[in-house]
Amino acid sequence: MNSLADLRKSYERAELSEDASHGDPFEQFAKWLTQAIDAQIPEPNAMTVATVGSNLRPSTRVVLIKGYDARGITWFTNYESRKGQELAGNPFASLQFHWVELERVVRIEGVVECVSDEESETYFHSRPLDSRIGAWASPQSQVISGRSVLVANAAKFGAKFLLQPPKPPHWGGYRLKPDQWEFWQGRKSRLHDRLRYTLAPAKAGEPAGNTDGATDWIRERLAP
Repeated sequence: MNSLADLRKSYERAELSEDASHGDPFEQFAKWLTQAIDAQIPEPNAMTVATVGSNLRPSTRVVLIKGYDARGITWFTNYESRKGQELAGNPFASLQFHWVELERVVRIEGVVECVSDEESETYFHSRPLDSRIGAWASPQSQVISGRSVLVANAAKFGAKFLLQPPKPPHWGGYRLKPDQWEFWQGRKSRLHDRLRYTLAPAKAGEPAGNTDGATDWIRERLAP
């Protein structure tokens, strides 16, 4: 039986240099996400969300990114879930994408806010019917006696709403507004490439970013 300590891999697929990377982390993220999708790796849209509860214990779970733009990274979930309750008490979170086949990791930190009701409604009604029923059927993160509870709830709400289930009031989207990014590219001999982008401090009386609405980022290399 092999020892876990003996499991090793040499990372040699690519490199990440300051010259070849984009000065805007959103553009760099878009490039890497597109490459992950084009490479047809399993679930390139899967990301880990880390939150911290009132007891200061961190927790993680995997969700699916549903959108990104200059405003931030968006996903949808049950607001009454554990992550929803933790975000209500502490709106800061961290995201991580791990594209194993490309030997890449992206870490994103920032403050989280709820998206607009209009955005949540639009996305909810674009989902498959069984997913919309599932949003009603699952009391996410609550203790249940067995799977039969979910099956019974799905049947009940399916019969109630038929083909037109409305968006549950406890369901909607979150958007993480990044103030720090890290792009990690595996390299040989464990001398990995790590580039960190940090939101530039705002000038007195001004929001972070340029006066024309653009955002300034400080790009730095970190030791692996």
